[in-house]
Amino acid sequence: MLSYFDLRKGTKFILEGQPYEVLEFKQMGKAQDVVVAQTKIKNLITGKVLEKNFHQGDIFEEAEIEKKKIKFLYNHRDRFIFCELENPARRFELPETQIGESSKFLKPNQEVERIVFKGKTINVSFPIKVQLKVQDSPPGVKGDRAQGGTKTVILETGAKINVPLFVKEGDIIEVNTETGEYVRRAG
Repeated sequence: MLSYFDLRKGTKFILEGQPYEVLEFKQMGKAQDVVVAQTKIKNLITGKVLEKNFHQGDIFEEAEIEKKKIKFLYNHRDRFIFCELENPARRFELPETQIGESSKFLKPNQEVERIVFKGKTINVSFPIKVQLKVQDSPPGVKGDRAQGGTKTVILETGAKINVPLFVKEGDIIEVNTETGEYVRRAG
């Protein structure tokens, strides 16, 4: 069992029958020496992030989360098909709504991690940074360069992101899958 004080960043626990991960933890003192833990937590099944306060008497069950390496095969409409690395015949699918915004950075044969809770796949975990090829890039427009200019490009997965003007078609760039932002030009 976990007390409210054990809810540090990265801790996984069960709240109302659902697995959550702590993203932020801050301890606050209130009137009459009541200590409250202000947290930002993420539901590992739905991906929703919410802010919640916990008190000294609160206790939680630790979530038994298992991670396994898997391979992304393809997507069809809003369904994403994956397979196990050791046994490619064992396939399963997840809806786009469950995977979230990071799904637009998935390319075929990419390895990701499967998150398993109580024997059921609840989501996938992406690497924080992925390298993708720029498929379509409009030419940079010259003008005021007081601030660094940006343009929107289309990546090999079909995702559209803003990049600096010097990025051109065929470049391989690194993208942060959590924020969906350009990191750097790779290679």
